[in-house]
Amino acid sequence: MAVMPLQGQVAASQRPPQGFLARLVRNRRFTIGMALFLAMLLAALFASLSIDPSMRRAGAFLPRRAPSAEVWFGTDSLGRSIGVQLTEAIPNSIQVGLIAATVGTLLGALIGFASGYFGGWVDAILRVLIDVFLSVPSLLFLILIASLVRGVSVTAMALIIGIFAWAWPARQVRAQVLSLKERGFVEVARMSGMVGMEIIVIELMPHMLPWLGANFVNAFISAVLAESGLSILGLGPQREMTLGMMIFWALNYGAILQNLWWWWATPVIVLMILFLSLYLVHLGFDEVANPRLRTEG
Repeated sequence: MAVMPLQGQVAASQRPPQGFLARLVRNRRFTIGMALFLAMLLAALFASLSIDPSMRRAGAFLPRRAPSAEVWFGTDSLGRSIGVQLTEAIPNSIQVGLIAATVGTLLGALIGFASGYFGGWVDAILRVLIDVFLSVPSLLFLILIASLVRGVSVTAMALIIGIFAWAWPARQVRAQVLSLKERGFVEVARMSGMVGMEIIVIELMPHMLPWLGANFVNAFISAVLAESGLSILGLGPQREMTLGMMIFWALNYGAILQNLWWWWATPVIVLMILFLSLYLVHLGFDEVANPRLRTEG
């Protein structure tokens, strides 16, 4: 008889993800941010498919042209359309954020769940590893690695950033798992014959999904920011175009000195809109996942 309330608690613990998604869709900040993000991405992808490949070459337009009806965002000193460059740069920058955030979040979750649940020597080793990566100045190592890797691609840049993005979510997941594994529904799962990985995936992970979603968006923002910073320093994927590389080429060819404001201002504004959309998505996740913020709202 004493087991029934705990079983009810287990069942209730598996419902929140559905309710979470419903509340997330109803959240105004999340909806606006996601709509802005998807509109930017879909517009870039659609324009990329509809553009003649010859328009991507240098000399396709007159150089140093200000925005006009023919070239909406102007051209650079090589006669390339800034708008055409955006159709490549926006998806590539989003790709960097997507890959890096996925690698960092999944790796951090895996290490955090293993460290918090299994404890003992597993926790001791993984906790030291987490502390080492947290103490390492990641930006310094990103600069060092990017400078050593010649001809880095968008995918390689994303993986490099993602390798240094797992330590913080791992620590947070570990702390939550240490608390969750002592609760009654975990004991019921153990008595029912579940083993460690089953308990982690079926019982513990649903409780962490809202937080992992918010962390994913935060890691996405950090990855795009890191790529942009490295690219502006000349350490980005120079054979491919990203928003950071657009700013790098504009500065490298003296766009500011030549008063070609549209060359450097366009990618900066687009980058700000991208950050704004992701920030609104992150706020929406945080408001829905955090009961305190939900109550205050």
